[in-house]
Amino acid sequence: MPPSEQQSRDRTVKKEMKVEPINVLLVDDDRDDMELTIEALKDSKLFLHIDSLYDGEQALAFLKQQGKYADAPRPDLILLDLNLPRVSGRQVLEKIKADPDHKRIPVVILTTSSADRDVLETYNLGANCFVTKPVDLDQFVTVVGALKDFWFTIVKLPDR
Repeated sequence: MPPSEQQSRDRTVKKEMKVEPINVLLVDDDRDDMELTIEALKDSKLFLHIDSLYDGEQALAFLKQQGKYADAPRPDLILLDLNLPRVSGRQVLEKIKADPDHKRIPVVILTTSSADRDVLETYNLGANCFVTKPVDLDQFVTVVGALKDFWFTIVKLPDR
């Protein structure tokens, strides 16, 4: 094969092998927890794109690609706090799981609550996982790291 044809073929193969990031939507009104979560997620060799929002209303607009979120990527995983302003995490979860376009997106509840009723209610609404945020900084980073390892290296996520 002439060199110019080989170079053209190589460019085509490289374009086809484009690596897509794993899109994570993090919804938490506690800015400190959000920053810690983002840092723990980024502390890996995975190609992650993380969008972070502070309330449930923003999360729903993001998922529906409304307003300033018109070009928002479809999340591969959602990390959702329960106690959010404007629209609660429970309401966001309920709307996600009721929407045919979003119901297969795994939703991890990451919250300060450890109440049995919150665990039961969120699983009944379709949560894929319920994790109580540890108070200890090192434990928090360890838990987020375990979530990252589980959801991105062990679990097979649905195709977009």
